[in-house]
Amino acid sequence: MTARFTLNRRELLKTSAAGAALGLASASFPISRAFAAAATVGFIYVGPKDDYGYNQAHAEGAAALKGIEGITVVEEENVPETVDVQKTMESMINLDGASLIFPTSFGYFDPHMLAMCAKFPDVQFRHCGGMWNKDKHPMNAGSYFGYIGMGQYLNGVVAGHISKSKKLGFVAAKPIPQVLLNINSFLLGARSVDPTITCQVIFTGEWSLAVKEAEATNALVDQGIDVITCHVDSPKVVVETAAGRGAFVCGYHANQSPLAPEKYLTGAEWNWAKVYKMFVDDLIAGKPLPNFTRGGLADGFVKMSPLGPAVSEPARKQFDATLAEMMKGGFSVIKGPLKSNKGAVVATEGQAFAETAIELESMDYLVDGVVGSTA
Repeated sequence: MTARFTLNRRELLKTSAAGAALGLASASFPISRAFAAAATVGFIYVGPKDDYGYNQAHAEGAAALKGIEGITVVEEENVPETVDVQKTMESMINLDGASLIFPTSFGYFDPHMLAMCAKFPDVQFRHCGGMWNKDKHPMNAGSYFGYIGMGQYLNGVVAGHISKSKKLGFVAAKPIPQVLLNINSFLLGARSVDPTITCQVIFTGEWSLAVKEAEATNALVDQGIDVITCHVDSPKVVVETAAGRGAFVCGYHANQSPLAPEKYLTGAEWNWAKVYKMFVDDLIAGKPLPNFTRGGLADGFVKMSPLGPAVSEPARKQFDATLAEMMKGGFSVIKGPLKSNKGAVVATEGQAFAETAIELESMDYLVDGVVGSTA
């Protein structure tokens, strides 16, 4: 359906004159809606759909809906976290008759998605993240997310077996709680293999900044680090740079094994197809859509990339055994006795926090063994 419009959606709605010429003066658009399928679902991405990362993972989830009878999928990529995303959402509603929209990037939520929720109270909006709060946000809004720290723990298990230097590397965007949890989980997974392993983290300061990501990866390899993972929007640069320098890599967001077939060990991936199908099933059935949706490996919200050819048999055995434990539910990555890398006690003996624990939602520390700063 998107192919019918040769103009960028945001350009199309920039002026009221252009909107009036196309009959876009009001929030309703009866001519378009007359041709709408049973339901039209919109997806908006902050970057390209083929970025081997965050946006590709969502696009793969959207693609899983395209074979469902009665569902029309409309998409737009490379939409910045500005008023542009409001224009994109409005055009999906007015031009395509979208009744459910997934603005996938973190910065789309406030004020942009919330503004559209108020303007279009009959349209449902669901945002990727945990920002929706029933006490202050509208009921036609909501959020969804996955417990992917367990995937990074599994990355660490494999990395711990493969590393000869016993020094791991992590290229991260910003020290927010989810990123810190991923860094901590990666190291703790590796330390389940060898408690002496350390992890050096470098923060780039941006979700997508290829030059700094390449510089950080090269700096890690220069320190003798031989396994690297990351939390940036597109791991492509990190994976290709690390593999090009002879280091092994663990992926994130999506499957990056085609980028480094011999050096890719495994990866923590989102399985948004499962989540988006859940929402669409409810939409078709006329059921209320949940406002707060989360799940982990056991729920099918997260999955792991296939193990690569360099993964040893002992690593495979521990990976499989740990994954089996996680699939039972209630697996704790953060458990005592455990200190931060600044010496503070974060978990006492016998204390354990599953990834669903509210205590982890405000994580502001890196665990002992991580070389880096949250400042």
